[in-house]
Amino acid sequence: MTYLILFVSTMLLISVTYAFATQQVNNQKQSFQVVTAQQDMVSLDNEILSLVSQPGSVAALDFRSSGGELNIEPSAHSLSLGISDGLALDATIFNSVTGQVVYKLPAASTAGSDFYLAGDSSTITNQTRASLSQLYIASGFQGPQVKLGFRPAVTYADAGTENGQAVTDVRIYIINLNSSTPLSLQGELPLQISSVNTQMTTHTYLLTQPGDLTVTSQLDGVTDRVIVPVSTAQEGSIINLEIVISHITVEEAAS
Repeated sequence: MTYLILFVSTMLLISVTYAFATQQVNNQKQSFQVVTAQQDMVSLDNEILSLVSQPGSVAALDFRSSGGELNIEPSAHSLSLGISDGLALDATIFNSVTGQVVYKLPAASTAGSDFYLAGDSSTITNQTRASLSQLYIASGFQGPQVKLGFRPAVTYADAGTENGQAVTDVRIYIINLNSSTPLSLQGELPLQISSVNTQMTTHTYLLTQPGDLTVTSQLDGVTDRVIVPVSTAQEGSIINLEIVISHITVEEAAS
């Protein structure tokens, strides 16, 4: 009887130890998958940013298998931009989807949600060194997701005077992925990132009672604003607005 109890106890200990070891291996595997997916999404972000000022350029990236699913969603990420001086000027200057890339991690994976790998939650930025990227981990219906999209950036400068009117130059940068082909695949995936072209449109606004210019960005229903100080003169003010859109595609590389 003593031997039987000893045998059962030993087998129970072995079973518990094996189960614990297996769980540890699984946890390590899941942690590795999360890290790998994050690294590849950061690399994708870097490749896109490197092509923004180089129309016609192409880059390649081998996206590793992290046990999840890569989704290229050109019809997602709805962006609306408007400008207003609080008086006579009130206009919508951009309204379109700009696309995003999402990596859906395995359901059992654990990763902190709303953690930003690049950028932050603001839907617009006017800081010269701030990232246009919004790369973050979000909670999905079936598990965590690593999402990559882009927000507009605003720069401005006092450009002197013209015919007695003070001139302010304003430029808004947008990265647009909506020309990409929709894609949803698992496993290792060779990607091609292409800078298709850069589109520039200009608008000139004459203000007789100038006030600060508010640029409002609504991105997937979330709204933020940037205030642009407008130069003033006795004869009024001129705002030269330039919108620069970099069209980038992310697609499966041809075999």
